[in-house]
Amino acid sequence: MRIVVLAGGTSTERDVSISSGILVAAALREKGHEVVLLDVFKGYECDICDVYALFKQNYSFTDSVKVGDTISDIDEIIEERRDKSNRYLGENVIDICSYADITFLALHGGAGENGQIQATLDLLGLKYTGSPYLGSALAMNKGITKSVLIQKHILTPQGEIYKSAKDAMAWDIFPCVVKPCSGGSSVGITIAQNADEYKESVAEAFSYGEDEIVVEEYVKGREFSVGLLGGKALPPIEIIPNEGFYDYKTKYQAGAARDVCPADITPDEDKTLREAAVATYNALHLESYARVDFILTEDGRAYCLEANTLPGMTPTSLLPQEAKVEGISYADLCEQIIEISMKKYEK
Repeated sequence: MRIVVLAGGTSTERDVSISSGILVAAALREKGHEVVLLDVFKGYECDICDVYALFKQNYSFTDSVKVGDTISDIDEIIEERRDKSNRYLGENVIDICSYADITFLALHGGAGENGQIQATLDLLGLKYTGSPYLGSALAMNKGITKSVLIQKHILTPQGEIYKSAKDAMAWDIFPCVVKPCSGGSSVGITIAQNADEYKESVAEAFSYGEDEIVVEEYVKGREFSVGLLGGKALPPIEIIPNEGFYDYKTKYQAGAARDVCPADITPDEDKTLREAAVATYNALHLESYARVDFILTEDGRAYCLEANTLPGMTPTSLLPQEAKVEGISYADLCEQIIEISMKKYEK
């Protein structure tokens, strides 16, 4: 099978995406596929693009990336681009994807996860992995996600959406969680203990260029994530940060958190988490695979925090760890994601 692995992009999670893409491409090549690893933003910068040759040589735009404590400098990435433009799709991306049997979306955040790239590929008649544009858009916007969950009677922290820092000052419940409405990888998320910290948190959330932020009640409990493959819940995994909460640094720095899977929970708690994950998956119109994050309280209630339509596939990512407990190797997981995603085109 000919497969394009799309990574990179211009979101704050660019480096995380590249890390995922490198591993996915390598795993699929081990399975015997012809794979092109492509930066969706930079594309393949060449006046004459021999697509056939790219697949035969298993072309990769890079073979290494370091996911650091800070997010990528997007302005610097734009300057490195040959045409210096901020157009999302790089040179020859569509031609190369058109030659593939399917495009594996190893993108995270921004236009790569919010439904825009999915809608573009749909219009062009190109197959891709993961949820369609509608589910991607619903899950990426945390405000809309919360509205859908409440409508479907799925437990989630109470909160508000604010369009300005001034409007956000109406909130007066502490501690609380403040986050950009459409960010990913916990970028920009802070916990405010009081009014002074809250002002700083609101400024931080708005600093990422979004028009809206979400403020919600802080729910005390243990942090869990539940992966889904083909709509079936995998074993819940507990995330135990060495300090603080599961923020960007903790997610991608080895040793910053302890991940426990299978989680040390009761059968009833396991059932609660899995059922809530499936309910969220269905409510948000997700397909193929996803990951849903929760806080589990002492009294056994599972509060849904958000859903991820393109879960990370990095060395510290949660979904591969959950799949491994089910006896699914990393390479097999990549192939299963493709196989499940292809089924939606048989309808």
